[in-house]
Amino acid sequence: MNRFILNETSYHGAGAITAIPGEVKKRGLHKAFVCSDPDLVKFHVTDKVLDVLKGAGLDYELYSEIKPNPTIENVQTGVKAYREAGADYIIAIGGGSSMDTAKAVGIIINNPEHEDVRSLEGAVDTAKPAVPIIAVPTTAGTAAEVTINYVITDVEKNRKFVCVDPHDIPVVAVVDPDMMSTMPRGLTAATGMDALTHAIEGYITKGAWELSDMFHLKAIEIISRSLRGAVANTPEGREGMALGQYIAGMGFSNVGLGIVHSMAHPLGALYDTPHGVANAIILPTVMEYNAPATGEKYREIARAMGVKGVDDMTQDQYRKAAIDAVRQLSADVGIPADLKAIVKPEDIPFLAQSAMDDACRPGNPKDPTLEDIVALYESLI
Repeated sequence: MNRFILNETSYHGAGAITAIPGEVKKRGLHKAFVCSDPDLVKFHVTDKVLDVLKGAGLDYELYSEIKPNPTIENVQTGVKAYREAGADYIIAIGGGSSMDTAKAVGIIINNPEHEDVRSLEGAVDTAKPAVPIIAVPTTAGTAAEVTINYVITDVEKNRKFVCVDPHDIPVVAVVDPDMMSTMPRGLTAATGMDALTHAIEGYITKGAWELSDMFHLKAIEIISRSLRGAVANTPEGREGMALGQYIAGMGFSNVGLGIVHSMAHPLGALYDTPHGVANAIILPTVMEYNAPATGEKYREIARAMGVKGVDDMTQDQYRKAAIDAVRQLSADVGIPADLKAIVKPEDIPFLAQSAMDDACRPGNPKDPTLEDIVALYESLI
């Protein structure tokens, strides 16, 4: 049996944020707890949504104590602030950091037995759904607005932990490319490659099946033709990435990921490496490692990425073509080719063990050993 969970409602396209007041009023909600990171507040991106709320006479409280890799402390202070605000729903504005914080806060508010944030790690069957969350992404990558996953950093233990809970999914996703237009070039590239990693890992994960394959292949196609334009800040590129990353999220949220994410998570925890950059660097190398366990799927990845003549290629040729296409896209948008500037060799044993312990690792199409993970890290420095 396969399960598929998506938002109750989603809005797409330029100006979609104007739909928020109608959803709020329809659901009988009264005061928003707005989660948004400090940079978005500083550069007035958050104001785009706040102006819509003000224009509709809707009350809100702004919370922006959020780090790029949200921590247990961020969640704890968020829970306290939510209770003090007297809010009854959350609007999450931002990338994965804002949305992951919002999900954890929303879950704990309605499930106070999980006040210990660490208790949410892994697949946890919480008793009640999170408070209603309206998610407004400002990056085209994480797809946190449509997933049942979130990631929190445990600073004390230098690790990230993945939480998987159907009760945390936002009830409404508002995917407005206008909210993404101010993303700097580097962030656009990193989050876009994160979205491509979601699509490719979701397509080859052990849990993949026909319904998820449909989403992932379409996402690979859209991302591959849109990311270069998004980095150049063209409207078509932005619109394409807004849709492509969301479609990827519809898939991987329901079938899982693999060791690209398992290896990327500890880089974020130990070095504060941007998640999309870590994924982008690791992806081609792990694709090479996984190739023997993927059947004919790399042919379809190559085709979705625009490679010509794949039907005339041998298996080795189309597998190489798919990996080369990923490497080329990553290079074209300015992602580094290796981890030399990030990883310290003496940290590899810790990184590898963290990757083995990561919740994404069991979904990988090829079962890695600790030695395999060590070798993969070493090949990238």
